[in-house]
Amino acid sequence: MAKEELLTMEGFIEEVLPDGRFAVLLDNEHRIIAYTAGKMRKFRIRTVAGDRVHVEMTPYDLSKGRIVFRERSPGQAAPSKQRSNFRR
Repeated sequence: MAKEELLTMEGFIEEVLPDGRFAVLLDNEHRIIAYTAGKMRKFRIRTVAGDRVHVEMTPYDLSKGRIVFRERSPGQAAPSKQRSNFRR
């Protein structure tokens, strides 16, 4: 039996909540509670209030979701890799 297809919506983070959760306002004016996906945690992608994000939701519970992508802001520069002059 195949899995149900996930719904992908866009929105922005309104508020950072405890326990690694976020209040997200979707483009269709619905508010949901979302958490960051495992890959975003693994690669330490930071999300703050005001960030534009993509959220995956299951059709069974439309009040919760998982943040799978954070869009870059136009004025945000790419992170620079800083190397120290330390040699072993």
